[in-house]
Amino acid sequence: MNDKPSVGMVRALICEDEPLAVKAIREYLRDVEWIRLVGEARNGPEAVRLVQKLEPDLVFLDVRMPGLTGLEVLDAITHLPAIVFTTAFDEYAVPAFDAGAVDYLVKPFGQERFLQTLDRVRVRLLGEGLAAGEQPRSQGAQYAPRLFARHRGSIIPVPVSEIARVDAAPGGVSLVTKKGTFSLDATMAELENRLDPREFVRVHRSHVVNLTHVASIQSYDERRLILKMQDGGELVASRRGSKALRELMG
Repeated sequence: MNDKPSVGMVRALICEDEPLAVKAIREYLRDVEWIRLVGEARNGPEAVRLVQKLEPDLVFLDVRMPGLTGLEVLDAITHLPAIVFTTAFDEYAVPAFDAGAVDYLVKPFGQERFLQTLDRVRVRLLGEGLAAGEQPRSQGAQYAPRLFARHRGSIIPVPVSEIARVDAAPGGVSLVTKKGTFSLDATMAELENRLDPREFVRVHRSHVVNLTHVASIQSYDERRLILKMQDGGELVASRRGSKALRELMG
């Protein structure tokens, strides 16, 4: 996830090869005062070049483009913006959310659906539009001691201290504990706002880790770290996540 824009203005890039989709995105963004378009790419290699050059906060990224797919574009970039995937093929939804996408728009999409996506973007990048009028937490605010999540048709209170990690999932997130995995209808960004950042760290687009459940942290390669969890699992942190971990470790 990209850092929040410093002045409340989101810089957006369109990476889309279908003219009608590009036209729709432009039209729907015309009156959105907090988003500024900074460029457009019509193929995968151009998308990589512009993301790296312009470092946008948000990218509308087509899953299928000439040259490189949207997922291949993500593998090729080092700048990590918030991503909204656009595609005519809904079978890519799971890998899209696994990659930490804010949302997944199936073409052709209308303005109402697009505005729902912008609500999620605004929460993630600007910390605005939180549920029930909730405001972004100030320093020293109290964080949630438990989360209410779904499990086998019931709503279960899950103590935050028992959550080993949070994984991105289609339509929400998964809370992984020793007792099982629970589903929560929230974005990764919404959940991060409710968790203490001294204990929960975003180590990857798709993973937030509770440091109290980490057994050890070791070098994976020159730039990335690998976390070995107390339950025996392993997670390779992204370059951005590895940098955050190194800063925490001093």
